[in-house]
Amino acid sequence: MRAAPRRLAVFARVRAGGPALRQDCGVPNESAAAWDRYSAAYQASSRLATDVAHYGPDIPTEADLRLLGDLRGRRVLELGCGGAQCSVAFAKQGATAIGVDFSAEQLAFGRRLCESEDVRVELRLGDLADLAFLRADSIDLVFSSHAFGYVEDLNRVFRQVHRVLKVGAPLVFSLPHPAYDMLDDEADPSLLVRRSYFDTRPIGFTREGVELTAYHHTFAELYMGLARASYRVDAVLEPEPAAGGPRSAWWREPMSRVPRTLIIRARKEGN
Repeated sequence: MRAAPRRLAVFARVRAGGPALRQDCGVPNESAAAWDRYSAAYQASSRLATDVAHYGPDIPTEADLRLLGDLRGRRVLELGCGGAQCSVAFAKQGATAIGVDFSAEQLAFGRRLCESEDVRVELRLGDLADLAFLRADSIDLVFSSHAFGYVEDLNRVFRQVHRVLKVGAPLVFSLPHPAYDMLDDEADPSLLVRRSYFDTRPIGFTREGVELTAYHHTFAELYMGLARASYRVDAVLEPEPAAGGPRSAWWREPMSRVPRTLIIRARKEGN
């Protein structure tokens, strides 16, 4: 699981269009370099458990949501696995776990974690849509936690995931809720709408001095992208934070009033 980006008042720094966008907002190479620099601080702050899959900060885990089913004997692919905590949890539950991430430092942390947890996870460095190493119809579940918010072209990811999934198998993913993108949770007052829901510009923000970039995807964009790629959406969740905490390092007060995370489960239909 990756950190949910804090929405800072820097939207105007990253503009849409042309080569400048690619230079400023972070195509995979630049995003990878940024996450390489941020990885150590992120892992030190997040301290994610390795016994259950997480969907985002301060919301219920798979232990409560039960979207994935029994993983014993199943081939599970995690996209944007980061430090591989969720993949480790899948392996502990009897799955053959495969993790893909574009940050070498995150994967290095994940390899050390697998060794310390004494589990086997296949970890691969690469773009989240570069799944050529997998045969068609060979994966029982694709999972992603808060990583799709760092992907500009999600439709390409949906198509590639569709190829490798078995018919009827699910893609389960979480990402920053598009409604929350309208807020600047560092401002005062934080519940004012400061960005249009329809604003398609990338969102720049800073963590531990590292500039990162996220992408705003409306619900309609997500749903239609899945439908066009031949998925059937069968679950949509907007989890409410547990009353009273405890709270993570990513907690902001607006999360108690506006959904921070959107979770979707979609099943592959046909070929």
